[in-house]
Amino acid sequence: MSLKARLARKPAVLAPGVYDALSALLVEQAGFEAAYLSGASIAYTALGRPDLGLVSAEEVAGVVRRIRERVSLPLIVDADTGFGNALNVQRTMVTFEQAGASAIQLEDQQLPKRCGHLSGKSLITTEEMVGKVRAAADARRSEETLIIARTDAIAVEGFEAALERAEAYLAAGADLLFVEAPRSPEELQAIASRFAGRIPLLANMVEGGRTPLRTAEELEAIGYQLVITPGAMVRALTFAAQDFLKGLKDTGSTAGYRGRMLDFDGLNRVLGLDEMKALGAEYDPASRDAAE
Repeated sequence: MSLKARLARKPAVLAPGVYDALSALLVEQAGFEAAYLSGASIAYTALGRPDLGLVSAEEVAGVVRRIRERVSLPLIVDADTGFGNALNVQRTMVTFEQAGASAIQLEDQQLPKRCGHLSGKSLITTEEMVGKVRAAADARRSEETLIIARTDAIAVEGFEAALERAEAYLAAGADLLFVEAPRSPEELQAIASRFAGRIPLLANMVEGGRTPLRTAEELEAIGYQLVITPGAMVRALTFAAQDFLKGLKDTGSTAGYRGRMLDFDGLNRVLGLDEMKALGAEYDPASRDAAE
């Protein structure tokens, strides 16, 4: 089922944030119906840097290709600002769609952009963002490829201005709206009250961010169709890695962590080693002769 078709049904789609093929594989194996390729998480893991607009379009496209080679679940791709003006947005749309994106997310920040839950953001004009949304819609090859329009205006221009920007992006042809960083349950509800039923809505859950954490079920109940947890897996794995490394340094051995890690064979089962060996044997004359 395409992401577009799935979003038309209940329950809300919960899409964990991923950053490479292994993280996407784990999400698929866990039974989720979509994954969210987080630009922030690519910066965290590939660059060891915070989310300050340092990742390039081609770096993101390369991750999309590697994920799509390994998993088939719908992939929502964070395209930041589209990596430039409306013409850059069109190239980004074509590149990401060809790489295997099911949806691309565009935001109305100026460069250098920042994580939506950091301070110090600045915005392009509503009119320029409308042009970017229209450009993305004109460039896509398939109507199944969705355009998510995000506004960061709450922190810069205020809540009402963010709603007005969202209205403009809806009129420009966005398929989903993402009003970033609402600061209270009341703001979450107000966004849903205005737009639910008119266009699918995305909610972003960030541990320690500006938005109060809610479950996917709670968000669905007030009108959201897509819930993302962009950096949660990186934060969980970083915490686990710090704990693991402390134990290794203190004891000189991994033995104390064995109950909380996969062994060699366990990891290879997750990665599908036996299936790949069996597939390779089908093309190996020596293996075929031995089987006969």
